[in-house]
Amino acid sequence: MATEVDLIPLSQLPNRYGIARSNLYNRLKDLKIESIKQGRKAFITSTQLQMLDGLDAHLQQGGTTPEYIAQLSSNQSLTTVPTNQTEVYHPEPLETYKEPTLTIQPSALVGAIEAVVKRLIPTNKSPLSYLRELEEAYDKGWLLSTSEVADLLGLSPKTIANYGQEFTDAGFIFARVGIRKGGEIAWSVDKETSWAEPLPSPNQSIKAAFSEEFDP
Repeated sequence: MATEVDLIPLSQLPNRYGIARSNLYNRLKDLKIESIKQGRKAFITSTQLQMLDGLDAHLQQGGTTPEYIAQLSSNQSLTTVPTNQTEVYHPEPLETYKEPTLTIQPSALVGAIEAVVKRLIPTNKSPLSYLRELEEAYDKGWLLSTSEVADLLGLSPKTIANYGQEFTDAGFIFARVGIRKGGEIAWSVDKETSWAEPLPSPNQSIKAAFSEEFDP
């Protein structure tokens, strides 16, 4: 005989399954479950509750009552769900899960690494050191790459490339003269001519020389 602990009031079941009392009575009838009367109240046992839970789970999954009863007859395992669970979560099979990948262009990766290195490595260079380096490149006729020019002038390589065939900066003239190894544009370094003092013409120079020589 079932103890009081094993008994579940029949009045709680409509709310448990979210159905009307008439539907509950139909399920009890289909499963041949007879309630236990105690005074004016009716109860069922925990075993009978498991049968009702299994039927409710089967119906929620699109099954039918006859199918569930057939499973009971064949002693197949039945699935029950907690009554406070409103949704059944079906996790995606592990074999179909693909780890997301992030694709980074090599050029972007190199640029990011260079930026980090510049931040981590302290520099004691003078603000005018780039002028001395440009002067050395001019004296020795070196051809600088776009990234080298950008680094010396404190600009981005894209800005340098957008300047066109020639541009001036800090008293130097930079002109495209070809392609360096690696595909970067090669730039020649020249110096701007000062027009503050125009050169004298040859006649003026000769006249000045004779004037100084024969001035009484």
